Amino acid sequence: MNEIIEMNTLGMIGGTSWHATEVYYRFIQERVADRIGAWNSPPIILHSINIAIMRTLDKELIQSKYLETAKKLEAAGAGAIAICANTPHMVYDFVQPQVGIPFLHIADATGREAKRLGLKKLGILGNKPTMTRSFISGYLGEKFNIEVIHPEGDALDQSHHYVSDELTQGNFSLEAKTFYKEEIRKLQSRGVDGIILGCTELPILLKDYEADIPMLATTTLHAQMAVDFILS
Repeated sequence: MNEIIEMNTLGMIGGTSWHATEVYYRFIQERVADRIGAWNSPPIILHSINIAIMRTLDKELIQSKYLETAKKLEAAGAGAIAICANTPHMVYDFVQPQVGIPFLHIADATGREAKRLGLKKLGILGNKPTMTRSFISGYLGEKFNIEVIHPEGDALDQSHHYVSDELTQGNFSLEAKTFYKEEIRKLQSRGVDGIILGCTELPILLKDYEADIPMLATTTLHAQMAVDFILS
């Protein structure tokens, strides 16, 4: 009989969107199997929240829901928590001090890869809060000394539309793909040496696109961070 390998239990907060959550879950299962064999599978506790909560833009409601969920995962035996999306990391500073287990921060995973590649200035794509607020860009600046810039003008609203109204609903259109390819070129012209795909559905949309600068798929980097925790 094959050996039963002890692993750390991961708590996952998913649902925003379920398409990205599915990618996280599959990636973690496959990478753990690659490293220790398919006989063992990782212990995961998944709580999928209602994406409509994020659409309310009610900061207190969003914070309280993520805190409630994090406490449930902690009580259920999770040793760390991964939020399976970029934007909900806006709750990190509020929730982390109130639970006794660590969050695996998506910007940590992104920053470590950027440092490994020697990147200094990144463009970020995603919805409007992710691009313009500091919970990703500020974190990368403070912890990794990486400059982050975002699209300009109407492109901010257009990107927000594609993420919120299309990608999170599972609509991966050629129009959206063309838009993001053009925004990557514009960001390159402003001096970035890498691109943050700061929406967990963007790597799905752009899976067949090869840019001539590194594209940091936050989904993959974050999920790999979760694998490393599980097997640590």
